[in-house]
Amino acid sequence: MRTSRQYQSPYAAMLWSCVLPGFGQFYNKDYLIGAVLLGLEFIVNLNSNLNLSLIDSFIGDIHLAHHEIDYRWALFYPSVYCYGIWQAYNAARANNNKLDGQEVDHRTYLSGFFIGVVVGMDFGLFWHDAGLIQHYSALRFLDFPVFNGLLLGLLMGGLGHLMENTIYRRYKKATI
Repeated sequence: MRTSRQYQSPYAAMLWSCVLPGFGQFYNKDYLIGAVLLGLEFIVNLNSNLNLSLIDSFIGDIHLAHHEIDYRWALFYPSVYCYGIWQAYNAARANNNKLDGQEVDHRTYLSGFFIGVVVGMDFGLFWHDAGLIQHYSALRFLDFPVFNGLLLGLLMGGLGHLMENTIYRRYKKATI
């Protein structure tokens, strides 16, 4: 199929996938995976009404943001989004290792972070209507499904990254 690829920046691939799932794969010249992710993104986004809920969240219409989003579909979005970012980053790193003549790493990077983000975003979407939020006006912005998902996603992502690094360091010490 393809014999060689040029150097691909893992961070550029990750940022392209942050823009839209699949774009990082197109950057890495993984066209099939990119097309599948882009198709999944459009299917999930359209069926969940996520963009409408985003607009309503940003203009402050909490009632409409709650009622417009279809949570049955919206809970799939964090998985598609984070997988696209994770895969683009790791594929670019693997490509660069091949170009440098290094053995391909069997370790993937940022797995704990992105698994944590998916779990946190799903919990944030699911639990955005918590009673704690209703009692404290400073936390009122978390009543929006999108903002709560982002905050919990980043918190869980940080925790997942910390856990991954701790486990990896212990495993590496044990094998040396």
